[in-house]
Amino acid sequence: VQLQASGGGLVQPGGSLSLSCAASGFSLDNYDIGWFRQAPGKEREGISCVSATNHATRYGDSVKGRATFSRDMAKNTVLLQMNSPEPVDTAVYYCAARRTSGNDCYLGSWAYDHWGQGTLVTVSS
Repeated sequence: VQLQASGGGLVQPGGSLSLSCAASGFSLDNYDIGWFRQAPGKEREGISCVSATNHATRYGDSVKGRATFSRDMAKNTVLLQMNSPEPVDTAVYYCAARRTSGNDCYLGSWAYDHWGQGTLVTVSS
């Protein structure tokens, strides 16, 4: 099971942010996927997840209404898009996977077994 996050870099405040996570060695049909981020000096925060069982998504309060999680099954890739990023969104963003166990997905990092290497997003003008 491998995950490769990409799409980080310098983003203008108020613009848009798009991250992708390529999965290999497993199928998105069987694994829940989560997006997390960790800002300097802060704990890792779950911001979004999708259930493999029923495709339900969840969003953390900090990104709710600004983020959209989608899956490209043909490419075995998940995408996270965020509108109106702010400097507080600056962080290393990670994708993670766990074998699905039900209809819900989790925003807690404890639930995930497999992690990508992270991609740095800096929101600044």
